[in-house]
Amino acid sequence: MFVRSIFSSYYRLLTGASLAFAVFALTGCNEKTAEKVEPGRPVLVATVHYEAETPERSFVGTIKPRIEADMGFRVAGKVAKRLVEVGQTVDVDQPLATLDEVDLKLQAEQAEAELRAATGVLAQAAAAEQRAKDLKAKGWTTDAQLDSAKAAGDEARARLNRAERSVELTRNSLSYATLVADTRGVVTATMIEPGQVVAAGQASIRVARLGEKEAVVAIPETLLNRARSGVATVTLWSDAKKTYTAKLREVAPSADPATRTYLAKFSLPDADDSVSLGMTATLTLADNASERVAKLPLSALFSEGGDPSLFIVDDKGDVALKPVKVKSYESDSVIISGGVDEGAKVVALGVQKLDPSQKVRVVSSLSF
Repeated sequence: MFVRSIFSSYYRLLTGASLAFAVFALTGCNEKTAEKVEPGRPVLVATVHYEAETPERSFVGTIKPRIEADMGFRVAGKVAKRLVEVGQTVDVDQPLATLDEVDLKLQAEQAEAELRAATGVLAQAAAAEQRAKDLKAKGWTTDAQLDSAKAAGDEARARLNRAERSVELTRNSLSYATLVADTRGVVTATMIEPGQVVAAGQASIRVARLGEKEAVVAIPETLLNRARSGVATVTLWSDAKKTYTAKLREVAPSADPATRTYLAKFSLPDADDSVSLGMTATLTLADNASERVAKLPLSALFSEGGDPSLFIVDDKGDVALKPVKVKSYESDSVIISGGVDEGAKVVALGVQKLDPSQKVRVVSSLSF
């Protein structure tokens, strides 16, 4: 009897513990069920980005001076000295090279001697003419003798004038023996060396002016109209962050026979000292009147008999339906010109199953 009582008490104790454990387990399940939140519908999104309807085109070019001249001596002679090197900056009237002046000095001395001789002849002819006039006034000579004296005087004056011009020419020739820079610039090439005999006008030293620089590029014929009417900008490879305004100055009248492109020169009015000759640059051409549009997947467009619309997703996962302006349709995309803001996120897939009242969550990919 005693043993049966013990077993009965143990059974009641075990039954109470089991019930308590069951109640505790059910309570925990209810709490977890209450804390569980229904996840939003996963959606893929596309970001709206507006850009010019006509895409920009870029070309590689070279920075060159607008004016680059080959300078040469105005007289022939033997080169005595070359005073500059390639890359050297020169100022106005700075000597670049000189010729041997021995022959030129002899010519100048000869002209001065002829001038002195012509001066003496003129003095003698003028005195003879005056005597002939005096004798004619007194009736002691004839008209023929007076005319002869006047002719001799005129000839002497003409010879003196010619001698004076000859002296000026020889002095100029002597000054031409020194080749000087006519503007501020940089030497880009030297074609002479000391001891070389050059002809008058032969290219000797090439000087590029520093006043105005330009970008030279090759433009295909399909973009010539955009080059003439569009907006051009230039960036240097050495400093891609800085942009320079470019204006078309010249286009070659005919295409290059090998590349079938046209050589175009764009002036850089705001170029500073950081734009050096010979640098590589990128010229960008954009259409001046191009409308800004955004390209989105065709599956993002929603329409049920009304205006085309897009589902916009905000940071909280809420969606809103907004009408858009459709510019055109392509095989797998739609071009819009307005209706949504730049950078907005639109649902790109499954828009026919969405409702503006439901929550969504953005995912990078959908897996099934």
